Amino acid sequence: MQESKEALLIFLKYPELGRAKTRLAASIGNEQALKVYIELLNHTNLITKNLNLIKFLYYDKVSEKKLNWKEGNYTHAYQTESDLGGRMAQAFEDTFAKGFEHVVIIGSDCYELSRDIIEEAFKALQNHDVVLGPAKDGGYYLIGLSKMNKQLFTEIEWSTEHVLNSTIQKCKAAHLSYHLLETLSDIDTVEDLNPYLKQIIK
Repeated sequence: MQESKEALLIFLKYPELGRAKTRLAASIGNEQALKVYIELLNHTNLITKNLNLIKFLYYDKVSEKKLNWKEGNYTHAYQTESDLGGRMAQAFEDTFAKGFEHVVIIGSDCYELSRDIIEEAFKALQNHDVVLGPAKDGGYYLIGLSKMNKQLFTEIEWSTEHVLNSTIQKCKAAHLSYHLLETLSDIDTVEDLNPYLKQIIK
């Protein structure tokens, strides 16, 4: 019997030259973009390793290469081949099927994300159906569910400024209660880099 009914799924890419942060790489080059992405992964490890719940590293493709995160007791898993909505829906379905009751997905692109915010997300799921972490670009950096609803992942224009609003409208249409976390910035372009991240690419 598993100890926790809560699962955190971390969507990520194995850090390889030319595969990470492609929009950022268009401005600063692949090598510098990879440096930034490795730093984002380190931050994600730092804020999640001590969380007292089950954690899955969801890679975007099947590969023998795995992140060597020694602390934190992470389990490796793979995203299905689909658009972002299909990949998240399948990951949620698989995790609920394992008996988990509260499931949260985060990416590995948000340097402002903290352990406290993730803990707030799980707390919100105790009395809400959905929790969302709004991103400044109109998307979200976190989504959590206390029950599966595929509608939240269909007919959404992914990678646009409409993602968050479309998801909220779907919650309302399905009479799902939702909680919004604080708005944070994802790292997608040079303009998103904070002073520390700018420093590592000088």
